Amino acid sequence: MELLGKSKDELRAICMAMGEPGYRGGQIYRALYAERKLDSAQMTNLPAALREHLAKETTITLPVVKQRFASTDGSVRYLFSLSREEKPRINAESTEDTEGAEKRKPLKAASVEAVFMPSEGRQTICVSTQAGCAVDCQFCMTAQLGLIRNLTAGEILAQVLLPLEEHKEKLAPRTNIVLMGQGEPLLNYDAVMSAMRIFLDNAGMGIAPRHATLSTSGIVPGIERLAGETVRPKLAISLNASNDEQRDVLMPINKKYPLRVLLEACKKFPRGAREYVTFEYVLLGGVNDSPEDARRVAKMMTDLGRVKMNLIPWNPGALPFAEPDQGRVAAFHKILLDRGVPVFTRYSRGRDVMAACGQLALADAGSSLLPVIG
Repeated sequence: MELLGKSKDELRAICMAMGEPGYRGGQIYRALYAERKLDSAQMTNLPAALREHLAKETTITLPVVKQRFASTDGSVRYLFSLSREEKPRINAESTEDTEGAEKRKPLKAASVEAVFMPSEGRQTICVSTQAGCAVDCQFCMTAQLGLIRNLTAGEILAQVLLPLEEHKEKLAPRTNIVLMGQGEPLLNYDAVMSAMRIFLDNAGMGIAPRHATLSTSGIVPGIERLAGETVRPKLAISLNASNDEQRDVLMPINKKYPLRVLLEACKKFPRGAREYVTFEYVLLGGVNDSPEDARRVAKMMTDLGRVKMNLIPWNPGALPFAEPDQGRVAAFHKILLDRGVPVFTRYSRGRDVMAACGQLALADAGSSLLPVIG
């Protein structure tokens, strides 16, 4: 029985099935997620006999860190190798998975990436939710892989647990989690939210909801489902275009959920005090960075409630786009600001180790790992 990714109730049930009192599940939950004891032998809050029983009857399956890439800005890009069994999933257009399926099948080994970014007073960890991605955004390296498979809740959690444990001697007081790595989180909804509930549980990893962000390309049914969650991360929308014609080309998912439908879902999305829906806009030189684009984007933000905009200048790479001119970036920023849109220009961390926005994509090629270059 796999322990990593299990909720407190699931761990209690496992303990009771083993003839142990249910409260032992809560002790395992705390050891695993709050204390990061990633081996049952290390769970010294449990009796020795139970630890021995767990070692025989359960597993804690961790990804293998195949490579680390250290940036000059202090960021570390992790390449994780995954090999798990999970229940089969249905097609990538659904926000549901086959939780009731009885048959289990082994899944191919996959590689995913996460990025640890230290800053003064905090560390931010960018997490992948799928190996590859089916959404096919034209400016994103991960799209070159296609969808390999969904990640399990345990695989999502491990991308945070392992870097935190590795850097434990110099951690800042606050941890931010951003689901902005490989994959579309809302197309792996159940596993993502199972992991998120553990991230945000004070008895689990204890991350405040305001310090967790889920970024989506605009899967409207998933946004609506997320809106109904009692505890949820902040919502970020990867916008990247100023009209449907432009977005249809850059982000083909727009053909299924066009801007009118997406913006209406954002308008209805509940927000707590001082909470915003964030729109992310990657500025592609000569493509979507004109003053006319800025004015159209500003108009979109009208009547959506509390929103803010993050402008992200394109990170040069193998894909056929250009970094925007700094003058155009400044002009775009000013137009939004002058029209009352809270806006920030963000330069991605880890650009020198391909850890920046849109750059995460490594594919297995036999025993070697090569950047996907088109």
